[in-house]
Amino acid sequence: MHNKLNKITVAVTLGSALLAASQASASGFQVREQSAKALGNAMAGAAAGAEDVSYMTYNPAAIGNAEGTQLAGGISFIDAQFELTDASASPADKDNSYNLGVSRQGGEEAWVPSFAFKTDLNERMDFGLSVSAPYGLSTKYDNDWIGRYHAIETELETIDIQPTFNYQATDRLDLAFGLRAQYADATLSRAIDLGYAGAKLGQLPQAAIGNADGMVEVTGDDWGYGYTLGALFQATDQTRLGISYRSEVDLTLEGDVRYRSDNPTGQQVLAGVQAMGKRRDAGGTADLTTPANMNLGIYHEVSDRFALMANAEWTEWSSFDELVVESGGQDISTTEENWNDTWAFSVGANYKVNRQWLLRAGVGVDESPVPDAEHRTPRVPDADRQWATLGATWMPTTDLSVTAGYMRVFGDDGDINQSGAKPENATRGDLSGTYEVSADVFALSLGYRF
Repeated sequence: MHNKLNKITVAVTLGSALLAASQASASGFQVREQSAKALGNAMAGAAAGAEDVSYMTYNPAAIGNAEGTQLAGGISFIDAQFELTDASASPADKDNSYNLGVSRQGGEEAWVPSFAFKTDLNERMDFGLSVSAPYGLSTKYDNDWIGRYHAIETELETIDIQPTFNYQATDRLDLAFGLRAQYADATLSRAIDLGYAGAKLGQLPQAAIGNADGMVEVTGDDWGYGYTLGALFQATDQTRLGISYRSEVDLTLEGDVRYRSDNPTGQQVLAGVQAMGKRRDAGGTADLTTPANMNLGIYHEVSDRFALMANAEWTEWSSFDELVVESGGQDISTTEENWNDTWAFSVGANYKVNRQWLLRAGVGVDESPVPDAEHRTPRVPDADRQWATLGATWMPTTDLSVTAGYMRVFGDDGDINQSGAKPENATRGDLSGTYEVSADVFALSLGYRF
């Protein structure tokens, strides 16, 4: 474990937590919904379930337990809901109030696709290829909401392409290694209080504060590379153990910074500021690290019809420790994130009704990496959460399976207390309240064995 400085290089000060908003279904900006079968068991079978090739995203050694040549494809739909209640906001000097916007909601819908393929190379070697989206987020607020100067839109999409080799070391032990090529594309925006800037310069009356907004948007993308390791051990005919590790991936997102204002007064202020060489459209880069994580699991067949499983997942969110914004090679602001490493725990069960139908269920708990209210932001309305899942697999033939799963996420309330006294909030002001977070996730997958 270590603390790593994540340095953001952009043309302007954007604020805290670039690309660090959370999907309500997992802590931080992690996305676990890569298999409908795993989701139906609340991810309890992630490390040791290894039912088919779709589990290689969680543990690359899972392909050692998948017979012959297999294909699996799926899609998950995430409907995240979060709302800031008891909200208040004001400029840093607190002479005015930003309590104008009616909406306090920022949840978004997202689709998460996945694909996996596996074939035997020889009696002991297997080759697999998966395409997944292990990290991502989508949050969007109304342009006039109360916290618009902290965040409006945050979107991060990632795609992992993972070729994997598995070696059957013994009749009971599989060892796997995979390479990861990760593509990330990001967009984030927030409002700028140009009325406040004009009032402080004596060019506008105090009444202009909060009423002459502009907008800044940053876009960028990049490829990064990492690896994954896994082991699967068949301890007995009924019990299977699994462990996997996925490395962090360092990305440098390159793109553009753009400013605009639809307000006539704001346009005048923005033109004046740009004439002074500030807040001009420009290119920018942003360093982002997607964290390392580890899964530990057990799968046990109690009988021919009933199986139990459990999983523990550790994620190294402490790599997101500090955010530094630079312009022209100089620091503009520093934001302390101080995220914590987290654990997620889940248990699940399968019941085989007959040859064609298998029922699934599970429950889990997940820690938030955000340490306290001072470090929670509208881009990261993150809190501890619990989830419950149900699922079913239909096997019309021995080679074809269709699986559907549902997850309900219950998030704890999370207080936010962003103070305008912080240097990084000098132009954004205060924002406080309590976030209520929940989500519904639906997953559907198809698997076929040749």
